[in-house]
Amino acid sequence: MKFGIDIGHNCPPDTGAVGIKSEDVLNTDVGNRVISKLRALGHEVIACKPDRSTSVTNSLFQRINTANNNRVEVFVSIHFNAFNGRANGTEVFAASDGGRRIAQPVLNEIVRLGFFNRGVKSGSHLYVLRNTRMPAILVECCFIDSPRDMNIFTSEATANAIVKGLTGQVSSAPVNVVPDEELNTDTTVIRLQRALNQLKINDANGKRLVEDNITGPATRSATVNFQNIVGLAPTGIPDTNTWDAINLILAKRIVRPNHAGGPVVRYIQSRVGAGVDGIYGPQTGAAIRTYQRQNGLLADGIVGGMTWQKLIG
Repeated sequence: MKFGIDIGHNCPPDTGAVGIKSEDVLNTDVGNRVISKLRALGHEVIACKPDRSTSVTNSLFQRINTANNNRVEVFVSIHFNAFNGRANGTEVFAASDGGRRIAQPVLNEIVRLGFFNRGVKSGSHLYVLRNTRMPAILVECCFIDSPRDMNIFTSEATANAIVKGLTGQVSSAPVNVVPDEELNTDTTVIRLQRALNQLKINDANGKRLVEDNITGPATRSATVNFQNIVGLAPTGIPDTNTWDAINLILAKRIVRPNHAGGPVVRYIQSRVGAGVDGIYGPQTGAAIRTYQRQNGLLADGIVGGMTWQKLIG
């Protein structure tokens, strides 16, 4: 079968919700697993998420256009909900009888993981369901701002449930998933040196670190430089707070006005020439847009995938 798998949002200015977890991160994790598992079972998969867009409407149009032009047989858009911290559960939207027939087994499999059953719901108001020419569903896996749901949720089990709901089978093949750097537990000296080089943090002499796995004066001074940027005590010792800041930046979360602050914003400010205070204000937005224009990017002030690629690769 030929599936169109749409990893929801992840295309600024089309970005997902934020709660206990980030919707963009979970959409990507589950979506990549679903794609890999379907291919391992012998199905053809068309990835429908665009790389960039000029607006939310343009992002949505590109997704359905990819599915329609490739004549996929089933379209699946993967999302996560957020509301008030108390709502919880799984729901699947469909806009046709064919879509509802696909939605029900997917919902059943996810609910078996322990989520509250919110039902198959009408998705006739949803752009990607209204404009696709094949049976289509939009899966709201669970609520990212619900402690109950986040305690139950795992990406692997959710991906398996979606695949089983779609095909009646589950693939145990290895899945190629990009790791979330925020969860990286590697605190070796060599990783510290590589991370500081990736972040373009030089030593006291303005030089890149030699990646020799030795904690010397250069590595300590570069660590101090990083700690000063992100607002930590400049000890030169990579403590837990230092690693948390490094990992959070390397995770490359989408940063938007009024939706972020702290170490990540301080780091971005240091790279784009804005005053470093950890607050995304008008001056920071202007500096980010200037940086984007200088690097041939859409100057929207949103630090998404393409901007992070220019900043740290």
